[in-house]
Amino acid sequence: MVTVAEAEKIIESQARDYGTELVPFEQSLGRVLAEDLFADRDLPPCNRVTMDGIAIRFNSFERGILVYKVKAIIAAGDVPTDITDEDECVEIMTGAALPDSADTIIRYEDVEIVNGIATIVANDIRKGQNLHLKGRDKKQGDIVAKAGQVIGPAVVSMAASVGKSELWVKKLPRVVIITTGDELVDVRDQPTPHQVRRSNNYTIKAVLAQFALQADMLHIPDDLEITRKIIKESLKYYDVLLMSGGVSMGKFDYVPRVLEELGVTKLFHKVQQRPGKPFWFGKDERGVLVFAFPGNPVSTFLCLHRYFLPWLMESKVESRKSEVYAVLGEDVTFSAPMQYFMQVRVGVNEQGQLIATPDEGNGSGDFANLLDSDAFMELPMGKIDFKKGEVFRIWPFKKIG
Repeated sequence: MVTVAEAEKIIESQARDYGTELVPFEQSLGRVLAEDLFADRDLPPCNRVTMDGIAIRFNSFERGILVYKVKAIIAAGDVPTDITDEDECVEIMTGAALPDSADTIIRYEDVEIVNGIATIVANDIRKGQNLHLKGRDKKQGDIVAKAGQVIGPAVVSMAASVGKSELWVKKLPRVVIITTGDELVDVRDQPTPHQVRRSNNYTIKAVLAQFALQADMLHIPDDLEITRKIIKESLKYYDVLLMSGGVSMGKFDYVPRVLEELGVTKLFHKVQQRPGKPFWFGKDERGVLVFAFPGNPVSTFLCLHRYFLPWLMESKVESRKSEVYAVLGEDVTFSAPMQYFMQVRVGVNEQGQLIATPDEGNGSGDFANLLDSDAFMELPMGKIDFKKGEVFRIWPFKKIG
């Protein structure tokens, strides 16, 4: 048996780069950008108007001219029309390109226009107001998005703005989710009192989808030969096996035996933690990794967030890795010689601190309790009493704060 810290170190040592691939930018959401993006021209590419109104030469206003003849109306996307006389102006809309012959925008609220004559009715006019100047945001050739970040809507927007219709992104591992057990039936079936519907596979799949990782799903009954066949085939076609169930001490828990028979090296089996103690981890000679989680729903859920997702972040060379801590909201006692991952509800107090309130549920089979919880709080081994106000790391599985 290993400690949580030892398990974490072993798993982190197996982080790897799966390379890069080119994908359409509109399909890149949630992936990790593998290249810097550069501005292909100044941003904005022209002096851009930020308010509807009229465009004038400021020096004419300084000389006391308040009445202007409207020469043209310019919409966003139009070729700008120049003004030639100092008592001329153009009406111009937000987003339009400013003519080179003008330098100031007077908003409609500060002007009266009657029969093609515009009269300025405000005194507080500044040269260059209501303009977003060419190149103010980025110059041609500047980096607009750095490699290593998760692609969100803003990066997709920037890619479109600089004409990058395809993006190099970090490749994701090929993952299969394998559940085990005769007691598990399909979600569409009506279970008998001694059966339950399969849910761990859908839970894992849903979590991975949040990270743009689409996984296949398989199920293995409690049959040694079928277990051997499916795992053998999976080791050929996938980079990672995420297994749920079949790793404890029961007579039908064939997974550890079969994995070792198939040449998967055990890197550890059992972790000093609750829930999730029977967790098995190993790799084969090709480097295929096997995360074999206990079958209890909360154990699977915890191990996925505590071990697999950090490994995935490390393998994706991603910049969003971060540690989150919260203040314990009430006293807790836990006497077992294990690291305790306690379900908590997380709120924010008036000082802006994250406060974690225990929401322990009824053990590792009580998946329904996770609906009311927000995170696991990691309480260190070697301590029994945990006091209100102490700070510990949390592993959020919902948006908090």
